[in-house]
Amino acid sequence: MVSIQNLSVEFSAKSLFDNINYVINPRDRIALVGKNGAGKSTMLKIIAGIQSPTSGKVSMPRDITVGYLPQQMELNDTLTVKEEVRKAFAHIDDLKRKLDEATEELSSRTDYESDEYHELIERVSSLSERMAMEQSENCEAEMEKTLTGLGFLRTDFDRPTSEFSGGWRMRIELAKLLLQRPDVLLLDEPTNHLDIESIQWLEQFLTSKAGAVVLVSHDRAFIDNVTNRTIEISCGKIYDYAVNYSHFVELRKERVEQQMRAFQNQQKQIQETEDFIERFRYKATKSVQVQSRIKQLNKIERIEVDEVDNSHISLRFPPAPRSGDYPLILDNVGKAYGDHQVFDGATFTLKRGEKIAFVGKNGEGKSTLVKCIMGEIPFTGSLKIGHNVKIGYFAQNQASMLDGELTVFDTIDRVATGDIRTKIRDILGAFMFGGEASDKKVKVLSGGEKTRLAMIKLLLEPVNLLILDEPTNHLDMRTKDILKQAIRDFNGTVIVVSHDREFLDGLVEKVYEFGGGKVKECLGGIYEFLEKKKIASLSELEISKDKKPSVEKSASDTASSKKTEPAASGNKEVSRLSYAEQKEREKNLRRLKKKVEDAEAEISRLEGTVAEIEKEMAAGEFSDDLCQRHAKAQKDLENAMSLWEIASMELESFQ
Repeated sequence: MVSIQNLSVEFSAKSLFDNINYVINPRDRIALVGKNGAGKSTMLKIIAGIQSPTSGKVSMPRDITVGYLPQQMELNDTLTVKEEVRKAFAHIDDLKRKLDEATEELSSRTDYESDEYHELIERVSSLSERMAMEQSENCEAEMEKTLTGLGFLRTDFDRPTSEFSGGWRMRIELAKLLLQRPDVLLLDEPTNHLDIESIQWLEQFLTSKAGAVVLVSHDRAFIDNVTNRTIEISCGKIYDYAVNYSHFVELRKERVEQQMRAFQNQQKQIQETEDFIERFRYKATKSVQVQSRIKQLNKIERIEVDEVDNSHISLRFPPAPRSGDYPLILDNVGKAYGDHQVFDGATFTLKRGEKIAFVGKNGEGKSTLVKCIMGEIPFTGSLKIGHNVKIGYFAQNQASMLDGELTVFDTIDRVATGDIRTKIRDILGAFMFGGEASDKKVKVLSGGEKTRLAMIKLLLEPVNLLILDEPTNHLDMRTKDILKQAIRDFNGTVIVVSHDREFLDGLVEKVYEFGGGKVKECLGGIYEFLEKKKIASLSELEISKDKKPSVEKSASDTASSKKTEPAASGNKEVSRLSYAEQKEREKNLRRLKKKVEDAEAEISRLEGTVAEIEKEMAAGEFSDDLCQRHAKAQKDLENAMSLWEIASMELESFQ
């Protein structure tokens, strides 16, 4: 469908792509991956026709449509949300105009036997078919479904777009793009401005309704759920795998290991050949063999090993100075803007060393509560910062607040103090800003590079309470993994505001959900939280199912009291419904009982694990590894108890 042929791109005599070839097929779901600066966004722009390659071309049939969502764009703020999104259907108006023009021309022609007349008839027929196909869909319903799926409320539809933040306006552009249903959809970091629920909706949309999709994303869970093909850009080449990202990582590791073995074997061969040449270079009896070896050496095609660890981040937060036992205590905290209550009644205590996540739809108050903690905005209720608490804050817009005219080195030099100033080059090198990269101006950096630079500023002074608001936006997956490990190793307290499920998994032990003006605590990690939400919604569904038959039955009973003969058939119908209902109820009951039994079995297993570890500890075998295993087992046991409690409550409610 779309063919990329002999594509090469050079910037300042540096090759970004070198003679690249591949094809995008109609139902491909392609993840475009590679380190920051590898050229992923450039590739999307070239396919979209926004940027031209140095050589090569992108070929596609004339009737193929391409939709492109960049990371950042200029947005129009003069219309309401609904008016702006309705632009997605402008092509229908264009079709109608073309059909009217063709029909009018047809009515005025009299050359009924000419080829031009027959071509005109075919064009009118084709346009009529396309119009009928487009109008068969309910545009208004599709528009509402898409907007609500992306997190908008119906009350938002008539609000001016100027009232929304940049993230929400990007959602408006995404809605327009999805409604246009292009044959090829190009998405550059589409999840950066979406919450978890909207990301899950987008996953469902892309897998079930979209045509071909090529996306750049650093959300591993998202691309694993959406894509079926991975194209890696590395060292100016591409490597094409017909698998999702997680499987690609395994195959890539095998490929690099094979390359490394081949490289080492080749280096050994080259060394032996060079040694032979050097040893017998001046011996006349060996001149023929020496010349032969020199020719052989010149013909060798040197093997390159793909860039895996050519640059490496060694990220470690400074040791946290000890704070009080409770760094943060909230009691009935609330925040309102005029008549709009963002949230109210937030009450919780954060213990020293805890790592928690704030999750929920955008606009429900996650970043607002962070601003309350930072003292940036007034609020109601009581919020106490504990003894000797030093806060390190990474805001969503931290990267955009950097001075674009400064160099990377000057940006850090201006905030560094004391002995740390002598180590700036080392620190920048650890964050892949070594050599000439430290002299780049901030304004030419990519989004990921700016985020890394902002993260360095956060590392320059020791803190014991880290508050990170969407820290993974624009970071590549390897950098995210390193940041995640650094937060795990950090011995202070952490609050993470994030929509990245894979990043939060195994990092936080408690989740606070923002929604409906409330802040709810959920013990366990992010996937336990999502499982509990699913259970809660299913529970509500079961309640509504239970209520519906009783209403139908009472209506049938009323009918039977008024009529004689029809009542018999009505009662038969009720009887049939009751039997089906009973079978369904028994099935659900068995499912819920099994869930409780499974939870009890898991608790029993974990209790045994804890007992075994404690037995080892009682025998005097203490080690860091043993303590870590004990802490993890205890945490897993707490989570299992929490899931058992929810399953038991659901079963009790159902019975």
